[in-house]
Amino acid sequence: MTSSSTPLAIRERAALADLLEAVGPDAPTCCEGWTTGHLAAHLVVRDRRPDAGPGYALETLPIGRRLHAHAARLEERMRTSTPFPRVVAQVRAGAPVWTPMGLPGLGNLVNAGEYAIHHEDVRRARPGWEPRELPRADRDQLWRTATLFARRVRGGLVLRRTDVPGTEKRIGKAGTTVAGDPMELLLWTSGRRDVARVEVS
Repeated sequence: MTSSSTPLAIRERAALADLLEAVGPDAPTCCEGWTTGHLAAHLVVRDRRPDAGPGYALETLPIGRRLHAHAARLEERMRTSTPFPRVVAQVRAGAPVWTPMGLPGLGNLVNAGEYAIHHEDVRRARPGWEPRELPRADRDQLWRTATLFARRVRGGLVLRRTDVPGTEKRIGKAGTTVAGDPMELLLWTSGRRDVARVEVS
């Protein structure tokens, strides 16, 4: 049981673990080519294998491709060698304290967006989904993450919050304007454009 005073990353992780338990390892996700089994393994490796970190951080750079291949091998080994309930239990437990992701404070800062996105990856791959109503503090945190992710989008971009009129962030020269709730903007800037409910102009 978690409350609104619990950090967003912990609440999103717990909700995602509940959903993974409910749907099993073979359910679809919004990550192309990934089932829920792949997604759960990715989260465990990301949390528990610091040697996989450079592969995630540098994935888009030429030097990062080999490092990312190492992370992908770790994920596949986890997915195929560990029973799914045990993988989900490790997702639920989060990163050990001896890992970078387990450092106090850092986990919530880094993981809130990660777990929110992957929670929606599972939710929005199922029929009948609707956007969630989140508290203002959660939306503010997701907004900050979305503006960071927007820096990876090529070309000029303006992000505009529709839940707080007059709030926008310009990245580079003005080009595309994307308007929506912070969760939707986060999904759009992370590449989930098919399921992000935004207005693009």
